Amino acid sequence: MHELLLLCIGLILSISFLVLLARKLRIAYPIFLVLAGLALGFLPGIPNMRINPDLVFLVILPPILFDAAQNSSWRAMWRWRRIILVMAIGFVLFTATAVAFVACWLIPGFTMAEGFLLGAIISPPDAAAATAVLQYIRLPKGLVAILEGESLLNDATSLTVYRFALAAILTSNFSWGNAIGGFVLVSLSGIAIGLVFGLVFYAIYKWLPTSSNLDFALSLVLPYLIYLTAEGLHSSGVLAVVAGGLFIAYQNHSIFSHSSRLKANAIWPAIVFILNAVIFFLIGLQLPDISRMIKVVSLGHSITIALIIALTVILVRMLSAYSSSVFTRFISRYITVAQSHPGWRNPTIIGWAGMRGVVSLASAIAIPLMIPGGQAFPHRNLLLFITFVVIIVTLVGQGFMLPWLVHKVKPDYLIDESPDDQQLLQIDIQLMKAAKVHLENKYGDDVAANALVRNKLDLLRCKLTLYRDTDLDEEKRAELNRMLTRFKRVMVEITEHQRKELHTFRHKDHFDDDVIALIERRLDLEEERLEEEEE
Repeated sequence: MHELLLLCIGLILSISFLVLLARKLRIAYPIFLVLAGLALGFLPGIPNMRINPDLVFLVILPPILFDAAQNSSWRAMWRWRRIILVMAIGFVLFTATAVAFVACWLIPGFTMAEGFLLGAIISPPDAAAATAVLQYIRLPKGLVAILEGESLLNDATSLTVYRFALAAILTSNFSWGNAIGGFVLVSLSGIAIGLVFGLVFYAIYKWLPTSSNLDFALSLVLPYLIYLTAEGLHSSGVLAVVAGGLFIAYQNHSIFSHSSRLKANAIWPAIVFILNAVIFFLIGLQLPDISRMIKVVSLGHSITIALIIALTVILVRMLSAYSSSVFTRFISRYITVAQSHPGWRNPTIIGWAGMRGVVSLASAIAIPLMIPGGQAFPHRNLLLFITFVVIIVTLVGQGFMLPWLVHKVKPDYLIDESPDDQQLLQIDIQLMKAAKVHLENKYGDDVAANALVRNKLDLLRCKLTLYRDTDLDEEKRAELNRMLTRFKRVMVEITEHQRKELHTFRHKDHFDDDVIALIERRLDLEEERLEEEEE
């Protein structure tokens, strides 16, 4: 037990220092951690750390999916539902089919069932990889919503193909009708299970006397309950967690207190960051060990096969993205679509941003060692090797090039997509107007008698005067943004000065530490608010 604890502590500490180095070098930490793990894996004396698929599927994947769903926009996913569904189902099936034929052509003795198994493993871009890499790149919000929406839903398609391909290998029996019917049943039942759990926990949050600590504890348990229940009923645990997470996120404002939201927003990102960092580091660490286990073909031939299949995956996704653009333009003549002329810029980014990660890793490792009859699973080590090479090529290669590609291609903002600063300005104006009218109508006596309330009303009037017509005049809006930016920086500096002054009270008698800590939390919240607005 002590050795396991020390190993976990050492792993997290090592990863933390590597992420610090990645930030210093301005490299997305998933890419850097994979490279670091790969480099360490080839050093002599490094112990083999083989990943248990249960670690990924049961421990790491549910909270990552739940958090990604919590941070996704239901409105955006619904707006782009057609392209998201086409990518989550069509792109995955097209990629899996192409990989199956290429693998059968390249690898002697490879069956079509094994090809579809490999295709199912490496076809879905990963939610964890997409979220982790995209946060370092400034993209139009519509594109981010499409990519994150696809990565949340495509796992259901790939895992369904994976199950039926695996069953075909183990039983030598495959039926397209059963596969299609099974996919529909698994998907719909997964969504239903997620929504049922969402409703149950909504009732708990809404009508029982929970606290912020209880709210967070329940939200931490929820993705595991959903996933285990769905998988136990042979449904899609991925879709169940996503559906439950989206439902809870949509009801967030009505069931959680401000304290619960602040605590969740502080803790969840740290948990997901640790889980993501650990798994990306272990991905790189696994490859050297797996390469040594290949016996069917030579290592050089295996690398060639893996690189050809990785290139196939990339080319098929690019072709799918451009084909979807052409089809969207054609079909827009007959039905209403969110964007009738996608052009080539956005499809280029969508096609290139297809990083593989956690789900592909876990699916490959979950391949059984033996098949009925006591024989070794055919080509298992080669399947694992190809999967790891595809993950590294797409995550490192495409992830490295994505910022450069975005800079060169300059993706288009989607139709009716207002810049963030303009949306913030419009909402701020409306909220200030509502607060001003409410103060004047309901608290007129307090305005006359209470200097603090009167000053608040004067501040609202002053801001509304400054903000007047800025939503229509771009020059006035730019001037206001400069003024606000300078104001926030001054306020941050003042807050930091107040914090230094506050700590002088630690050396004075009659001032308790808990009182000082309370005031420090107020200053921290104020500084956090100012820094978030400045971003």
